Amino acid sequence: MLAQLSIRDIVLIDRLDLRLDPGLTVLTGETGAGKSILLDAFALALGARGDGSLVRAGQPSGQVTAAFDPPAGHPSLELAAAHDIVVDGDLILRRVQMIDGRTRAFVNDQPVSAQALRSIGATLVEIHGQHDDRALVDSTTHRALVDQFGGHGRLLEETRAAHAAWRSKTQEFEREQARVARARADADYLRHAHAELSKLAPRPKEEEALAIARAAMMQAEKVAAELNEANEALNGNHSPIAALSATMRRLERRSAQAPALIEPPVKALDAAIEALERAAACVEQSLRDSRFDPRELERVEERLFALRGAARKYSVAIDALPTLAEKFAGDLAALDAGEAGLAALSKAIAENRQRLDKACAAVTAARRKAAKQLDSAVNAELPPLKLERAVFTTEISSDPTAPGPEGVDRLEFVVQTNPGARPGPLTKVASGGELARFMLALKVALADRGSAPTLVFDEIDTGVGGAVADAIGQRLARLASRAQVLAVTHAPQVAARALGHFRIAKDLADKGKRVATSVAPLIRDARREEIARMLSGAMVTEEARAAAGKLLDSGAG
Repeated sequence: MLAQLSIRDIVLIDRLDLRLDPGLTVLTGETGAGKSILLDAFALALGARGDGSLVRAGQPSGQVTAAFDPPAGHPSLELAAAHDIVVDGDLILRRVQMIDGRTRAFVNDQPVSAQALRSIGATLVEIHGQHDDRALVDSTTHRALVDQFGGHGRLLEETRAAHAAWRSKTQEFEREQARVARARADADYLRHAHAELSKLAPRPKEEEALAIARAAMMQAEKVAAELNEANEALNGNHSPIAALSATMRRLERRSAQAPALIEPPVKALDAAIEALERAAACVEQSLRDSRFDPRELERVEERLFALRGAARKYSVAIDALPTLAEKFAGDLAALDAGEAGLAALSKAIAENRQRLDKACAAVTAARRKAAKQLDSAVNAELPPLKLERAVFTTEISSDPTAPGPEGVDRLEFVVQTNPGARPGPLTKVASGGELARFMLALKVALADRGSAPTLVFDEIDTGVGGAVADAIGQRLARLASRAQVLAVTHAPQVAARALGHFRIAKDLADKGKRVATSVAPLIRDARREEIARMLSGAMVTEEARAAAGKLLDSGAG
């Protein structure tokens, strides 16, 4: 509930501190006294749009502070925690309005955005009036109100979970489908490239090995003639080995005659012959090594040409061809797997859609049942509010082809104000006063189904007579047994049923130099005098005071 409201330098209010109690509290005063200023200031603290014109003349800024005492587990505490706001006791909302139009927002003295302040404030207070623009005017809220009335929290959780699962699989399918579609568009290219590289079968570092072999064969071709000449010189008809061998044998036959002379040349000739034979063997080996099949050189060159052509075609290095071949193989495998994956995802989507349709059907059935009960509850409240000929109905239209997180239903409150008239949306059929009374009937029906802990009603009794005003007062009092209710009223029948009463008035301040709005609590005789004024006008008569006393005796206050 709202425990305290403090206003500083807002329009005609220079300093105001109100302490509020549970139950029904009314604010009364003459037209133009400043009741709307008070509500505008309160709305500012709850996150309403700011305006520099709200700042009192001559001041650089104004501010409004609203202190609440929410029960444990209230949504406002969860929102505060989500914004890392520590709450130890009261939840204090404060808004500073600058003269240049800028505003600053605080929750428990921690700076927050206006949006955060507004979201927290919306869970704490509902403000309703003849031009209420939320519960009744905005048809997008009607479904939530019926769900609130029917207590559909668990069903909605199941529907949201089913929708999230279905939507997740659908999005996954769409992403995979797009990927497979791209792969399909490249499938012919992939298959051709994969077949071509598979046939080519490139191996790591193959280019280097082929280049070395090709260079060796080309060099061997160039030195072959010189090797043949060397071989001819060493092993041919004019080889010195045979002549040297014959000479050495002749000397050996003479060695016995002159050994000292023969042995040295024989040894030298033997060494020379061995060296020539080794040289001849090396030349022969080189000749054998230099011999190659010209077709092998042709094969190596063709292989190099094929590898280099593939590298140019696919814009990669030759050494990257094996990796590219593996990639093409993987892409083709992924394409095949993608087709199978799409089938599996399609099956999962169908299964999730069945669960979602089942959850939506359960929510729709529950809504139709709750809507009938809400219609009955609201219609039962209408006759005392001088709406005895009106009929309140909740219209439900469902589109199973377009499920959402909240189901497939669209709900709208419609009314028939007179028999034979065509039912229509509240905003088009009901007048301002009728709209306010329909709203009150709806709030009474929803009173114990999750309303904000503080409800504010702004002059919803305008233009109604005594009996209707008394019926409005009774219903406000009933609401006040479940929530804190603040009502700005001109009806003495409503004021008499309040537990708390404040009078708003304009007074001269600063020795008559300016006008200021003041708010004073009323008790006992002062309260009776205010209700008498509301009954009789400017001239309060004894009859009016007596009537005020009777109203107070019969009312809650």
